[in-house]
Amino acid sequence: MITEFHKRIISSLFLIPIALFFIIKGSNSFIFFLLIFFLINSYEWLKMTKNKILLLIGFIFLFLSTYSAYLIRGSDDSNLLIFLLVILICVSTDIGGYVCGKIFKGPKLIKISPNKTYAGLLGSYLFSIIFVKIYIYYFNLIGLPNIYVLTFLISSISQIGDIIISYFKRISKIKDTGIILPGHGGLLDRTDGMIFAIPFYFIFYNL
Repeated sequence: MITEFHKRIISSLFLIPIALFFIIKGSNSFIFFLLIFFLINSYEWLKMTKNKILLLIGFIFLFLSTYSAYLIRGSDDSNLLIFLLVILICVSTDIGGYVCGKIFKGPKLIKISPNKTYAGLLGSYLFSIIFVKIYIYYFNLIGLPNIYVLTFLISSISQIGDIIISYFKRISKIKDTGIILPGHGGLLDRTDGMIFAIPFYFIFYNL
């Protein structure tokens, strides 16, 4: 019997290579990828949110987040490794929270998101630091300044973004934002941390 966990693994094995293809290829392919990303997330936000003001704010924020991704990635490959680093931190934060939360369980972190635990919180930071350490060593990015401070900040923002979307799901009385990703739910369920972390990094970088 295929469980939700198995569905999550299988869909991730398809999703990650496809996303990497469009990100690495760059140029028009990346713009197309971002357009699809924006449209699907906007549709899921539209289904979830009934308040017109919040709906508009959400659309604007999603656009700015998507545009930030384009500006960080750029039209050439000069910032590709940095953009992938930001995505890696968000993904490893998500994985760490899920794995450690499932294994160690323990006290709940916040009522808004009942699946969040203190063990998951620590796991998110631990996994993001481990994955970043491997990444910067493999791609020889050891000279990056304040990399672990940046990792902690991006991981924190990613988790906050997850909680914010969980709050809106809770008040909308839905479990997932969609069904496009088996085992994950909607695209917004999977990218909620990224859409907050990416514009944060853009602001952090420019400051």
